[in-house]
Amino acid sequence: MRSDLRQLLAITILVVLFVTPSTAADLARGEYIFHLSGCKTCHTDAKNKGKLLAGGGPLKTPFGIFYGPNITPDKNHGIGKWSDEDFIQALREGTAPDGSHYFPVFPFTSFTKMTDQDMKDLKAYIFTLPAVAQPNKAHDIGFPFNIRLLQIGWKMLFFEKGKYTPDTKQSTEWNRGAYLVKGLNHCSECHTPRNIFGGSDLSRFLSGTPDGPEGEPAPNITPDKETGIGKWSAEEIADVINFGMLPDGDFVGSAMTDVSENLEKLTPEDLKAIVVFLKSIPAIRNKVIVKK
Repeated sequence: MRSDLRQLLAITILVVLFVTPSTAADLARGEYIFHLSGCKTCHTDAKNKGKLLAGGGPLKTPFGIFYGPNITPDKNHGIGKWSDEDFIQALREGTAPDGSHYFPVFPFTSFTKMTDQDMKDLKAYIFTLPAVAQPNKAHDIGFPFNIRLLQIGWKMLFFEKGKYTPDTKQSTEWNRGAYLVKGLNHCSECHTPRNIFGGSDLSRFLSGTPDGPEGEPAPNITPDKETGIGKWSAEEIADVINFGMLPDGDFVGSAMTDVSENLEKLTPEDLKAIVVFLKSIPAIRNKVIVKK
């Protein structure tokens, strides 16, 4: 009888550890985070029909051309040997397992705000995807911008490491929106102007820039009524985020097309939270002039 009870207890523990919905929920959440964080967009060379996460196409910047690395579970060319701690270190600190520093074209400056659990769920989902034995393509950047050690100084000047800290004066919904915009969705990486060193000018948070990804303009998405989205209703803002449809019936283009495909996965609650947060931030008058 006692032996039977022990056997039953052992089976119960196995079920709890490996079969319960919590495991599936973690992977499902990891997939959700995967879409919202835009991993596929940067790490897959879609234009050349590259394999999922095996390496991204060229991303042109004022400092040169960068290529997203292979982040499949391949142990030789991807991140298959990474522990949870390695993965968290990369997103939280912008540092590889070997201690080398990532260039800030990788948005660790935003991902640093993610929770440990979101990072772990993201990694767990990525590790369910096919491993691809494809070497990384070297960045095409000139001296001295190709010196990784210089990133130490860059981080000291422009990087604030750490998880998102909720504002206790704001609602849970507002804080969720702030977490998504500032962290997981990394909206600031494209919509906030940068200085000559590539650091974000947070005094002009989300006010737009003519020098967005690939040199394309990124619009002002603060609530300014003349140059931003201040005249848009909550429903119109939600439509742009969720479907890429502008208030005039047109649709977003350029890099925002891929972003819209990712953000269409947003839950209604998260979508509303983002809108609440965007409507609450300071309005900044900044007309983004498109370069000819």
